[in-house]
Amino acid sequence: MEGVERLVRTWMATERDEEVEAIVSDITNGNTTLLQIVKALGEYLTAEEDNLRNKGVECLTLVLGRCPPEKLNRQSVRVLVTFYCGKLEDTETIIPALRGLASLVSQPLFTSSDAVEVMKALITHVKMKALVQSQRLVVFTIVDTLIARQRDALKGMGNDFLSGYISLAEGEKDPRNLLLAFAIARVLLMSSRFQVTLKYVHLPCMQFSLLIAPQDLFNITFCYFPITFRPPPDDPYGITTDDLKNGLLACLNATPAFGALAIPLFMEKLTAGTPPTKRDTLRALDVCLPVYGAAVASEHARKMWNTLKLEIFQPTDNATEEAALKTIQILIQTLYSADAGKTEKEDVEGLAKDACEECIRILREPEKSQAKPAIKVLCAFMSTTPSVASFTLSRAVPHLVKLFLNPDEASNRAPVLSLLSDLIAAARDSTSRDPEVLPTEGDVPLSPFKDEVLGVLTVGLKTTPSAASALDGLKGMITTAGLLTDEELGFVVHNVNELLQREEVEGDNASDLALDLLTTVSASAPRHISQTTLPLLFSALPDRPPPREADSERLKYWRTLASLKRLCKQPELFETLVVRLSTKVDLICVPPSAEGGDGEPDIEPAAAYAHSVLHTIADVLAAKVELGHTDVAKYIDRLVPSVYNLFIYSALSSDGKHMVATDQRLVSVAAHIVTLIVQTLSPQRQEAFVAALFSGYLHDDLKQLADGQQRVSADSKFDPLSPGASTVQKNLLALFSAAVVALHKEVPLPVADEVEFLDMLLKWTSTHADNVLQRDAITHAISSILNKRAEGLALFLSEKLGAFWTLHIADGAVPAAKRRQAIISWTWITRALLVRNHPVAMSHTDRLFELFLDAEVGWDAAKAVGSIPATDKVLTKKNHAIVKILHAQRFCSAILPRIIAGARSPAEQGQQNAYLVALTSLIKSVPKSTYAHEMSTLMPLLLRGLDLPDTEIRANVMDTLLAAAESNSKENTVVSEHSASLVATMLKNSKVQETQSVRVRVAALRYLAKLPSIVRYDVLHPQKATVLRELAQVLDDPKKAVRREAVEAR
Repeated sequence: MEGVERLVRTWMATERDEEVEAIVSDITNGNTTLLQIVKALGEYLTAEEDNLRNKGVECLTLVLGRCPPEKLNRQSVRVLVTFYCGKLEDTETIIPALRGLASLVSQPLFTSSDAVEVMKALITHVKMKALVQSQRLVVFTIVDTLIARQRDALKGMGNDFLSGYISLAEGEKDPRNLLLAFAIARVLLMSSRFQVTLKYVHLPCMQFSLLIAPQDLFNITFCYFPITFRPPPDDPYGITTDDLKNGLLACLNATPAFGALAIPLFMEKLTAGTPPTKRDTLRALDVCLPVYGAAVASEHARKMWNTLKLEIFQPTDNATEEAALKTIQILIQTLYSADAGKTEKEDVEGLAKDACEECIRILREPEKSQAKPAIKVLCAFMSTTPSVASFTLSRAVPHLVKLFLNPDEASNRAPVLSLLSDLIAAARDSTSRDPEVLPTEGDVPLSPFKDEVLGVLTVGLKTTPSAASALDGLKGMITTAGLLTDEELGFVVHNVNELLQREEVEGDNASDLALDLLTTVSASAPRHISQTTLPLLFSALPDRPPPREADSERLKYWRTLASLKRLCKQPELFETLVVRLSTKVDLICVPPSAEGGDGEPDIEPAAAYAHSVLHTIADVLAAKVELGHTDVAKYIDRLVPSVYNLFIYSALSSDGKHMVATDQRLVSVAAHIVTLIVQTLSPQRQEAFVAALFSGYLHDDLKQLADGQQRVSADSKFDPLSPGASTVQKNLLALFSAAVVALHKEVPLPVADEVEFLDMLLKWTSTHADNVLQRDAITHAISSILNKRAEGLALFLSEKLGAFWTLHIADGAVPAAKRRQAIISWTWITRALLVRNHPVAMSHTDRLFELFLDAEVGWDAAKAVGSIPATDKVLTKKNHAIVKILHAQRFCSAILPRIIAGARSPAEQGQQNAYLVALTSLIKSVPKSTYAHEMSTLMPLLLRGLDLPDTEIRANVMDTLLAAAESNSKENTVVSEHSASLVATMLKNSKVQETQSVRVRVAALRYLAKLPSIVRYDVLHPQKATVLRELAQVLDDPKKAVRREAVEAR
């Protein structure tokens, strides 16, 4: 006991936490008890001095809060309850007493009698207005715990408890306390089944039986509506406006007894409130009306309709209008919830009938502005109950059909169909969206009116003004599950096909809508598109390419191909597309009249036509790959052999003449087609294909690779990698590379020695490649192979690449053009290693830095350093490349400090400029986040970069500055420091006399236009006169795009 008394005296003197821990440890170990602690504190608990009494109670509360529950017996709990309740009378000890009670009420041995005593003490002695927020929160916590654990005891208190709690909660304003108060109020309200009498509400229930005025409970909750709380910035408590709104709504919809009290006040708020208040009120009605019930709702239904329709017919904003429509739906659902199982339209009476007829009267003038809100109301009715939906359709659809067929209303057919289309869509959306459940015809709301509606919509297709609305309506019918039969779908497709054929359709709007509708049909019934629409489109494609001057014919086949591209993504339709368009390409590239003929024909129109056709196939393939269609893989047998056959045949048959299929642009598109198909194959199928590919390209065995209408002569030799191969044969290495880059890493290359093969390809790029297409093709193939198979190519990385660097890049005797080409190959190889985080990538980058002093290729090496981490279309996950995350960020972190140091070093001007070039190239290649933290350091260097003669570099710098400015980040403070220099430099680069690059001039003007929004007025104002004077000259720029930006900048 002496030890406990010593610890108590020590704590009273020091208030250290160590003494409390020691006392709790003694209690836990059985060396003392709580009652002994009370005895030790006796002189302090009854001291005359306020401070000593307060500290004594505080010490006991701290010990109690940390004491294990099993160390409190029934006697201890009883004594402590009595003690703490007594201390509530003392204004000096009420705060620690409340905290002590908060610990006691959750103890296992805390009984119902204790709960009654505590609750009565709270009601009697606690004056909430005298307490601060944290202390009031303790009171709410005590009440919440009592309701959760001792509800029966509180029930026995009768009306004393509820009226007492109301006195405690009334007037609370702090959000932290309100969240708990709302939760308590909801529990109390939901625990009672209210039975309304004239003046009072009797609450006989499982938990409570009391007689109270409902106004009291309602007043302490509704007084907070609407919630206008806005959390302060960086609020540590994380309480949001929505948290409070949801808590309050949970109270307001906790009992139907609030209905008669709340609805009139809701209507008042809706009539006089601001738009945010109106939306909060509408949301409250949405959650409260179903609880308040049909009886209360019907009593106020007319007034609610009159108030709500104002928000729809005279909306303040779109959000409030949509909210009002949703509330009308809830109101109708509440009123007619008893009729949920009925569908007979004769049974509907009351508000739904009156509102529906009121809207239909407005629809007698469909061209007026009120018609749209009226149809929105009717559409809202469609998603209420089956009986109301059926009644609405039975009134609205015949009315609109009759209006459309009325000769006197012929001029209003377009708005009538627009209204009807909205109603059709609403009827569709009101049915089940489960794709596994197809409704029967009787369950589809629109089925009784299907024939009449289909008739007026097809009539509407015949005239241009109403065609768009008719298409919308037809799409609504097509997408309504179980509405149209297969025969009726065919009828719709037939009529839409006629619309597409009409030459008088002006603009693309109706055509786009028609294609959208046909695309929708193709997803569920592709047979109709395949049998009727596609033949029409294919017949519109000319067999011969239009001549150069036939712009209208060229535009026509562009539109036809665009239509095919949108329609033919489904497997059945795509198969037809491939057959017809591949045949078309064959006819264009190798026409029957190709043999013989005098003079050199103009093949540019044919090349353009074939390019468009091939591009259509490629675009649809790309879309199918994105959608994950599994049928793409089969075209390795149905399309790829004919592609190789056409281009190889043309290359071998050209004899120096320029045939259509030897055009590089066509080869590039064909290569894209090959890549898209090969990347979808399994490794096993790729292995078989790559064997045929290598056999054809390395051994002139084309039997397994190429197959088509044209037969390659057995006497012709196809060997594009040989030194003496023709340029057109070498161009076809793009088709070789297109397949190689898409291989899985598991697919072996069918060559004897991969290292020697890659070395041969690398040397070929520098010695035998004739153009960019050939060099890029082989470089892409090398980089892809190296990325996926680097583990087995150590010899190539260590020896072959070193020799390539020495002979083709480092040697100054090699022509500069050849060295530049070799640097590009080196860059691709380094990137292939970088994206897989191979350590050799950084050593390759270091070698490029060594060239910065080279007068011939220094800038090319600098650009290469910056472009290494750039993204491309070859080393991608789709092509099964090994791509590690954050590789670009790691590269930038390693290289950027070195570049900055080099650009700022006192080296010669040429070397500094090379580092500037590397910097501008790097920031163009990596995400902005990787260098954003260095913007204060980079800005002076970027300004120097704007003085470099290379227009591409200057444009890159401006794009970087513009991206930083548009982010509205802290970096814009750096811009203010350099605003004068930026303005002068941008004005200089905006003039045609200074630079011929349109891209540079446009970028400079865009940045000038952005400056006023990111730099303070007082900083920029001194430049205003100069800028306006200089921009006046730019207004005479020969390029329209530049003049437009100059006007914006002014």
